[in-house]
Amino acid sequence: MNLEKKLEYHQIYTSVPCRVDFGGTLDISTLFLPLNFLSPSSFNIALDLRTVVGLSPWQKGYIKVSSKGFESAVFKKDDPPFNHPMGLMFAVAKYFDAHGVHIHIESASPPRSALGGSSSAAVALVSAFCKVLDKPIDSEQIAWLAHYMEASVAGVPCGMQDQLAAAFGGVNQWFWKMGKISPEFERMPVFEHEDDIKAFNSNILVVYCGIPHVSKDINKQWVDSFVCGETRSVFEKIADLTKKFSKAVKNQNFRQAADLMNRETKLRLEMTPDVLDITGKKLFEKAVDCDCGARFTGAGGGGCLWAIGEAQDIEILKPFWQDILGTVKDARILDTKIENKGIIIR
Repeated sequence: MNLEKKLEYHQIYTSVPCRVDFGGTLDISTLFLPLNFLSPSSFNIALDLRTVVGLSPWQKGYIKVSSKGFESAVFKKDDPPFNHPMGLMFAVAKYFDAHGVHIHIESASPPRSALGGSSSAAVALVSAFCKVLDKPIDSEQIAWLAHYMEASVAGVPCGMQDQLAAAFGGVNQWFWKMGKISPEFERMPVFEHEDDIKAFNSNILVVYCGIPHVSKDINKQWVDSFVCGETRSVFEKIADLTKKFSKAVKNQNFRQAADLMNRETKLRLEMTPDVLDITGKKLFEKAVDCDCGARFTGAGGGGCLWAIGEAQDIEILKPFWQDILGTVKDARILDTKIENKGIIIR
């Protein structure tokens, strides 16, 4: 469908949050289906570092994608490459048979920071196309579509916790299971009251380590080792730790949550030492010294880390982390807080 004329009268802007997480990889069906007997889950927190996608008119028969940190790309509507750095965006446009459109992507999070940015952008873009084409804005359906589009072009198994955090926002535990005809998720908000979510901001800290990540490498190692049977027992332990962690956060026992996070991080390090770079390992060790928990976001290997702990312990940790980050170019503590809202359209 040619959107050139339609967008001349009404340009579309959508935005969604990014996330930090615990119990990742368990949202991939390769893992959660064989582990069904454990009721596997993942925990994540949506952050107000939102990804904004805009749709504006462009030449009929062409699709243009522009995103900060990447060179803009223009392709004919019939042959956009899905293996391009922005191939997922072209794949989404192709799904809607859209052309005559310029897709603008702006993210408040650092590029390739392991905060789920590409998945968030896909959710925002699907939402934008639904809006301009007068389709229902169904958060669950949008998250599933963005997930399947990403899995279809990534060339590796993909989870969907990133898309769900983007679509729904908030602090949630997500349970993965098989439904009647397809995989399903169950959303369990960790906090019942907004005041508890606001207070929880003082118990977390998010930093960018200055080095972009490549999630395919480490995620593939985890999936391959699970399939081969080498690390199945490890992921069973991670599934158990994720449940206990979510419960500890819900009960606001942040010292216990910190201990559980560190145990999970150590298990990941045993499987894949590169999940934390040199800076990440220093940050992790200092968090342990300060009675806080620390963990990479997403699949690690660069990008961001986040910490959890009692508010006073986080305050003690913060200047130590600032000193460590001060020695690395572009590394910094991120000015962010929890985002309750998912998809926003204007």
